[in-house]
Amino acid sequence: MSIQEALTRAYAHWNAGQAEQAEMLAQRVLAAWPGQPDALHLLGVMAHAYGNLDLAISHLRQACLAPRAPAVYSSNLAEMYRQKGMLPEGEEAAQRAVAMDPTLVSAWNNLGILLQEAGKLEQSRACLERVVALSPDWAEAHNNLGNTWRLLGRMDHAQACYGKALTLNPSYAEAHSNLAFLLSTQGSYDEAAQHARQAIDLNPRFVDAYLNLADVEISRQRHDAALRALDMLNAFAPEHPAALTARAKALRQIAHAEEALAIARHAVALVPRSAEAHHTLAMVLQDLSLTDEALQAYEQAATLPGTVAEAALVGRATLLTEAGRKDEALAAFELALARFPGSAQALAARAELRTFSADDPDIPALEACLAQGEQRSLVERIAAHFALGKAYLDIKDPEQAFRHLEAGNRQKRASFDYDGEQTGRWMEHISTGFTPERYAQLAGHGEPSTLPIFIIGMPRSGTTLIEQILASHPQVTGAGELSALRLAIDEIGGFPDGVLAFDGQAGAQARLRQCGASYLARVAPLAAGRPHVVDKMPGNFLYAGAIPLILPGARIIHVRRDPVDTCLSCYTKLFAGQQPFAYDQAELGAFYRQYERLMAHWRELLPGGAFIEIEYEAVVEDLEGEARRLIGFLGLPWDDACLSFHQNRRVVRTASVNQVRQPIYRTSKGRWHAQARYLGPLLEALGVEAP
Repeated sequence: MSIQEALTRAYAHWNAGQAEQAEMLAQRVLAAWPGQPDALHLLGVMAHAYGNLDLAISHLRQACLAPRAPAVYSSNLAEMYRQKGMLPEGEEAAQRAVAMDPTLVSAWNNLGILLQEAGKLEQSRACLERVVALSPDWAEAHNNLGNTWRLLGRMDHAQACYGKALTLNPSYAEAHSNLAFLLSTQGSYDEAAQHARQAIDLNPRFVDAYLNLADVEISRQRHDAALRALDMLNAFAPEHPAALTARAKALRQIAHAEEALAIARHAVALVPRSAEAHHTLAMVLQDLSLTDEALQAYEQAATLPGTVAEAALVGRATLLTEAGRKDEALAAFELALARFPGSAQALAARAELRTFSADDPDIPALEACLAQGEQRSLVERIAAHFALGKAYLDIKDPEQAFRHLEAGNRQKRASFDYDGEQTGRWMEHISTGFTPERYAQLAGHGEPSTLPIFIIGMPRSGTTLIEQILASHPQVTGAGELSALRLAIDEIGGFPDGVLAFDGQAGAQARLRQCGASYLARVAPLAAGRPHVVDKMPGNFLYAGAIPLILPGARIIHVRRDPVDTCLSCYTKLFAGQQPFAYDQAELGAFYRQYERLMAHWRELLPGGAFIEIEYEAVVEDLEGEARRLIGFLGLPWDDACLSFHQNRRVVRTASVNQVRQPIYRTSKGRWHAQARYLGPLLEALGVEAP
């Protein structure tokens, strides 16, 4: 048998699914002719098919060294490099392929995708438009061009490309999946989920379809559904780096940060040159206040080839803001805008650091973002509306400010499900469950600890200010907004029923102690060796009555502020976390009244030694007097550092990050009166007369 006959038979065996015979013949060829490129190419294709990417690249790289190796070999090597995350090497191989054969459509296609993933989007567009011109009836070409248009922010062009791909091939799973992702960015979540599921039905082992379905569910805050989609993916691709990255993102959304960290680190270990993996790791590290590591991960993500550089640069600047490093943060935002002019992410995030003037160039830049309409993602448009709301309030133009705030709140509210009446019924159920009799029955069974100090109340009521005052004391560490209490309560059966269940004294004691120990295990490491740690999760007001049962000895500080000022401050803020009640004035006012009723119940029930209330307005008027009252309540010696709270350089991860870097100011007191004409639904829901 000649070498050519052996190669012909080897390829025929492989195409017929007879891998063993194909490999045997290819190896015989190499034994007779070491380095024979066609045999190496076949072995590389086979290794790739069986998931051995390193071996595949080794074979293809060697095959391409042959003087007469066809262009398609370099094209295939380029695709394998891409799958390995070796984008520069892939681009070089693809460029070599198109130089060897300018008519090779697959090579232009591979080059276009490599350039796309490297963030070289205009070059990618040119490549893929050439592919469409060469093969106008090839659905994949239109799909790939659509991906590049999407990354360029031209959602209209992208949707047209996906539509064309599906017209050419209605059963094209990739186009359904990509259309799902695009529709999700525009807030069309039901339609997006439908296309993602259709892609899965067409190809049950198509990884990206599961990832896009999970992304849709995360976008509409259905995190359990997102994790179910990722569980389906895990069944056949447990070590897929993108799947691990997506799981880490989903877990951080539900405050499982430690688990998310382990998964994100694993993803980075698998694909150390993946910008997406480093970016996800950075966000998780930021959640855990591991600032230096997070900054390094953001820098790595921004440096590596990929499409997350803009988000990584903005994330780094935001983290510097949280760390109180204002000058560095502003420089970091400038860097982001230098690399990505007109970035809505950067402009909106920077707005929080600045007081706008009427001629501020960021105002027309943000307006220009909105003028692009659906060319911009929904997330970008919402952020721009809120940033402009702040800008116009700064320059005393409330009409324009509320035009943007109403649009931003309306769009944000439409992006998730929230049932205010159901929430109200649940809070009423909490009140009726915690009777004095049941409370007495369960008292004294928890895990005793004086470590935690809980600061509770409505968001934007002054809770961050109180935490900053306390965290300036040498015996207190501020840990920020923690989900530890909710997670610990969920472990014993949810709230309120899991806490209130009484199955005998021993059973109740074991359950409540388990809950307390679980909370302390999460929080104690954050104390940094100090005797007290502040958990400033405002929403823990829901669980206030359970705290002395679970953690006898813990202290609770309830912060109150003028109802309308509190709600207005919520309405003007795009929260990083989930505050679903905050994006509609009527719902916001109704929630505030539900909160007030529940707190009135806790006020009657909670033991005086464990619970104190403080008025934000009183702190503004008499900082030292109120600070001394708080420190005395905690049984700590007075320290003057509590009056210099704004000099505390700890990381602050709340919507009030910039306010607590300043001394006490009175301009936020009674702020709502000047905006009353725009607050009709809120005032009506609160039962407050307009001035």
